[in-house]
Amino acid sequence: MPLDPPDRPPVVAADAPTAVLPPVPLPPVPLLEPVRPVIPARPVQPPAVPAPVPASAFAPAPVHAPAAPAAFRPLFVDAPGHNWAGPGDRWSDAWGVPTPVGQLPAAPVAAALPAAGQVGPADLPLTARDVELVRAGLAAVEPVADRATAHFYALLFLRHPELRSFFPAAMDVHRDRLFRTLLAVVREIDRPVALRAMLAGLGRSHRRYGTLAGHYVAVEECLVRTLARYAGERWDAEAESAWRRAYRMVASTMIEAAEEDARTSPPWWQGEIVRHERRTRAVAAITVRPDQAYPFRAGQYAALETPWWPRVWRHYSFAAAPRPDGLLTFHVKAVQAGWVSNALVHRAAPGDVLRLGPATGSMTVDHAAGPDLLCLGGGTGIAPIRALVEEAAAHGASGRRVEVFYGARRAEELYELAALRELAALHRWLTVRPVLSGGGPAGGVLTGELPEVVGRFGSWAGHEAVLSGPPAMVHRGVGVLVRAGVPAERIRHDLAGDLAGG
Repeated sequence: MPLDPPDRPPVVAADAPTAVLPPVPLPPVPLLEPVRPVIPARPVQPPAVPAPVPASAFAPAPVHAPAAPAAFRPLFVDAPGHNWAGPGDRWSDAWGVPTPVGQLPAAPVAAALPAAGQVGPADLPLTARDVELVRAGLAAVEPVADRATAHFYALLFLRHPELRSFFPAAMDVHRDRLFRTLLAVVREIDRPVALRAMLAGLGRSHRRYGTLAGHYVAVEECLVRTLARYAGERWDAEAESAWRRAYRMVASTMIEAAEEDARTSPPWWQGEIVRHERRTRAVAAITVRPDQAYPFRAGQYAALETPWWPRVWRHYSFAAAPRPDGLLTFHVKAVQAGWVSNALVHRAAPGDVLRLGPATGSMTVDHAAGPDLLCLGGGTGIAPIRALVEEAAAHGASGRRVEVFYGARRAEELYELAALRELAALHRWLTVRPVLSGGGPAGGVLTGELPEVVGRFGSWAGHEAVLSGPPAMVHRGVGVLVRAGVPAERIRHDLAGDLAGG
């Protein structure tokens, strides 16, 4: 599920959809560059994951005690600067790259944490009145969200200028993400299980910025002052108390998840680009060698940062299942005004170093058992679909069929079709159906918008579905599949993953 600001005849089972279109041959779509079989060697001694931190280090402080220093430290505080990739960083040290004398940048000044305040679960649980007040306050701010979020960040950087280096130069995406995160949290605030899962992901993702427990105190004060300014008549002492309790519940959950994650995982990985293949004029397949073991599942995605746009992270799905050599592959499409995507497609080359956040996302599949699988992949959204098919082939389909609908506007944009057809030729449980919404070769190929083409096949009851591609396609696809008989709880996508993107 790449996110950037705005990637044979059918074998019909007995319970397959009743209305099946006849198979239509499509001319083979060759790759723009041949896939080279040579895989670069992995490092002999990659750096190890830090040793676990004793559980006693994470014991909560007394409720009214002064804030203590954070019990854990991000692994990259010893690098010469946030987001640094070059001489003297952890990647260079681990791979034996010498640091030229006089070229090591000066170490950054440590962020001065607030000296007072305590983030803790003292006021849990929230009452129904608290939830009502928090939702009313956010509803009052929503019409002026742009001004409110701009005011919040201005206040944060004015009071704590040392935090400015944690953020990118352009703040428009961060301002938008802040309010969308608040909306998502408030929407789930009375659903503790869903809320905890969301906040745990946010807490883990914030580790890559160097976020410490004391920083949450600074955010609380600036957030409360911003709400007091923009919530109007909805703001009073009772509302402030409710917001502080809600915020401290959010912060304590995020801190707890970050500290737990820090026991076994680094906050980010360094990865060297070892292969850069142009599949179309705008799409590149990028293979990365991480500096240490990188755990993930097919269907998940990771946040990437390039050295050319520090502190700007964008999500890209893994385009291949986990492989023995540990290499990772991403499909990236350069989009208009996409800083990261254009850098990765048009500027990146083998030898460049990226940073990777941890794998996340729930679009995974249990290959041991389950109903037949229906996959919709549009554009570079075919990347996680390809990974899921590879994973199914590695584990065995366990009797299930896998139907893949691969959509694009033009035939030349079906850059992964040849590889998918090779897999389909090897596995009778796999069917691949290309779909073109724009101009295509002569002949009766499946044409139309991808969700509507899938809907023509009649009922998809009894299937499990995954969707990946442009947000508009995914939203339409969910509606089509529900009407075609797929239960909503069996439809998965990762559009909501942007909240954790940072």
